[in-house]
Formats: sequence, structure tokens, C-alpha cells
Amino acid sequence: MSINSKDYSVPPGDVVELDKWPTSVKPVCKSKKQYRKLLEEHVEQLSSLQRLHYASDHYALLLIFQGMDAAGKDGAIRHVMSGVNPEGCEVFSFKQPSAEELEHDFLWRTTCRLPERGRIGMFNRSYYEEVLIVRVHPEILRSQGIPSELIDEKTIWGERYQSIVDLEEHLHRNGTKIVKIFLHMSEDEQRRRFKERLDEPDKNWKFSLSDMHERQYWKQYMEAYEDCLSATSTPDAPWYVVPADDKDNARLIVSRIVLDALDGLKMAYPKPTVKRRRELAAMGKLLAK
Repeated sequence: MSINSKDYSVPPGDVVELDKWPTSVKPVCKSKKQYRKLLEEHVEQLSSLQRLHYASDHYALLLIFQGMDAAGKDGAIRHVMSGVNPEGCEVFSFKQPSAEELEHDFLWRTTCRLPERGRIGMFNRSYYEEVLIVRVHPEILRSQGIPSELIDEKTIWGERYQSIVDLEEHLHRNGTKIVKIFLHMSEDEQRRRFKERLDEPDKNWKFSLSDMHERQYWKQYMEAYEDCLSATSTPDAPWYVVPADDKDNARLIVSRIVLDALDGLKMAYPKPTVKRRRELAAMGKLLAK
């Protein structure tokens, strides 16, 4: 039941063709019982590493989740991070920009939510929406208040990729580890999940007309994702394409990716200074009385 996170990473410089990346793979576990046991082990390891991460207070970890509607972003975050101390992590969901956010550059609203050192930040959607949904719907770009002479649809996406790569390199140089996860779901599986949301009353709230509207742009979204993944997967901020048709399997793969990212950081519990050791010894003597 081993998972190699490297099997899902996008090599820097590769041209991504998503139809060659599977949306479903052989299940890691043979049963639900095995799945729950392995996920529990991953969550326990993650909890331990998160405590070390928080105590060492040198790095920040940013997890970015992208995917089509119903790909399982919420569920992956909820299950994988279930054992993490809420004090050490925070989740932000980015939807349609507010009027205030539109008065700034496209990276501003997410930059304000970056994790501090010692913490884990999770972006459910992110600044990547600006080269995905905005690319599929260029009318959004024209409504963002950007000077018209700066909008050239032949060059602006490459320019935005470069801005993103520059930001991520800057963050890496300053101690933020970035892991980007694309939950790769098939069009048929999305249809099945949408139908489930319609058929089950307690899931009706998850469904909206906009979800159905965006399905007609599936091909355009896949092309936008291919260009985005190809242009922005770097050695220090890699993309992982996780097969997402099987939610359980996807969660195990995501948890392994996050574990490997944390395990790769040089972390250690702070060593007490001579002064601190004396203070601890004095407190120990007081307690002994």
C-alpha cells in the first residue's frame, strides 16, 4: 500500500496533455477498512509533523487546491487535515473578487492570506483562477479595470504565468514551501456527482446553475489547465496531478504528497539556551517542593 508522490508530479518544462494523465488509477487499498486505517496513519503522521513545523517556526507551507466543480477539493482538505491543530493552519476559499480586490493587481487578494512561518495555509482555488476561469471567460478580464493598452490576449496569459512564477520563487526564497494539487476528474465523473447532488436532498445546497453552465466549457478549461500546469510547475513549487474520480484514493495520494512536503523541510524542535535550561531546572526544583 505504498504511494510515491513523484508519480503524480509534473516535471518542470514538460508540456502537459491531460488526456494522457489518468483520472482513475488502481486503488491503493482493497477495502474501506484498509482505506480508513491508512488515512488514519497518514493523518497521525501529519499531526506529528505539523506540531514540529509549528514549534520550529522557520518555514510556512502553502497548499493550493485546484480542480473543476465537484472535483473534491473541500473533501480532500477536510479529511486530510482532520488531525491538524486548527491553531496551526487556516483555509481560504477564493470566489468572485470583491470590488475592493478588483482595485488591486490580480495577486493582491491571495497575498494577503499567505501563511505565517510555522503554519499551514490552504487555498481552495487561488490566484490560478486568473489564468483559468478568466482565460475561459475573457470578458472578465475586460471588466477588471486594467488599462486597455495593457490587455493583449495573445500575451497576457504568458505575462501572468511569469508573475505567478516570480511570486512563487520569491516566497520560496523567503521560506514558504508551495505544493500545488490539481484534482484531475473526468467529465463523466463530474456528471455523476452533479446528479448525486440533485438526487440527494442533503446535497442539493452544493448545486448551482452556474455549475451546469460551466460544464459546456469543459474542453476550454482543460486547455487552460494544460497551459497553466506546463508553464508554472517548477522545481521549488511543483504541480501534482492527482487522479480524482475515486475520492478515497485521491485523499490518500494528497495526504502522501503533503507528508512528503513537510518531511522534506529541515525542521527540529528548538534547543533551549543555557539560560533557558537554568530556568527550567529552577522551575523543576520548585515543583519538587
